[in-house]
Amino acid sequence: MVSQELLEILRCPVCVQDKEGLLDLVRDAWLVCRDCGRKYPINDDIPIMLIDEGDKWIQTPVEDLPIPPPEIK
Repeated sequence: MVSQELLEILRCPVCVQDKEGLLDLVRDAWLVCRDCGRKYPINDDIPIMLIDEGDKWIQTPVEDLPIPPPEIK
């Protein structure tokens, strides 16, 4: 599980430039940006905060996100 301290400081790498970029933890497996809707997977307790990863899932509804997230290759 990702530590609460880390969750408090993580921000969406796209939105943090202009907005707050706050993230919500979803089902202990995804971080979802409140501003843009990008979704970042958490693999082995490590948030994958790559813009390309967030872009892959932006159109996927939260309820359709796979649990666990697919491994990054």
